[in-house]
Amino acid sequence: MRFSSYHAGLNESATYPRIGATVEIPRLHWVLRGFYGHFFQPAPLETVSSSVLDYAGGLQSGENTFAPLPSERDEEHQFGIQIPVKGWFLDVANVKDRVNNFLDHSNLGESNMYFPIAVDGALVLAWELTLRSPQLAHIGQFHLTYSNQIAEQRGNIIGGFTSSLPGDPACTLGFDYSPVDHDQRNSLNTGFTTVLPLHTWFSTDVYYGSGFHNGLAGANVGPYNGNYLPVHTTFDASAGHSLGERWKLSASVINATNHRVLLDNSIAECC
Repeated sequence: MRFSSYHAGLNESATYPRIGATVEIPRLHWVLRGFYGHFFQPAPLETVSSSVLDYAGGLQSGENTFAPLPSERDEEHQFGIQIPVKGWFLDVANVKDRVNNFLDHSNLGESNMYFPIAVDGALVLAWELTLRSPQLAHIGQFHLTYSNQIAEQRGNIIGGFTSSLPGDPACTLGFDYSPVDHDQRNSLNTGFTTVLPLHTWFSTDVYYGSGFHNGLAGANVGPYNGNYLPVHTTFDASAGHSLGERWKLSASVINATNHRVLLDNSIAECC
């Protein structure tokens, strides 16, 4: 059990319990785990210069409203199971996070300066799978991680930097869930680490993503008009060598194929 008291633009307090448990099934050695908890994330503090405030005050359509920013409150539960099979480990987990006062950001006019905002609510729901091998043929280990996840928000902007005060019809976005800018439904990472002679190792990784949410979907701006950006796959490699007990030398190549992909083109929230 935790208690927080936070004093800024708003005076807030929160009591949030957390509980978790792990149980191993005899003989099978399967491990079951579960967790339930509440989290309190204080609203960020921002300090701006008078020139920035003057710039905000000169924006059109009243895009210069700063409303008190409430702190974020999360309710999370998760459960999982780990299954060992002849040295292999399979782990499956489910995570669900319901958010009130979802903290996001909004850009200041056409600038690249961003200020915090709070949206009424959000939902993060994920299934994750991890597979890890034992030492294979005395050569190395294989690993694979897969995640299916949604990240969505709903409701109105209720605080922070907005174009009008909360409650104004311009800030009424409705209560249907819509994807946030980092929503990517499927991702996968797999690789192999090889142990070589003379205290040397070499590893490879392949990363796949199904594409993030398209902030310009249906706008006929740019090459992509679908709800999500294109899939992307990258290949990484690294090698290392141990120099005694205290020193290690390593080198990594990120995106070895030099594959370019548009990861994000989202437009910040601003009603």
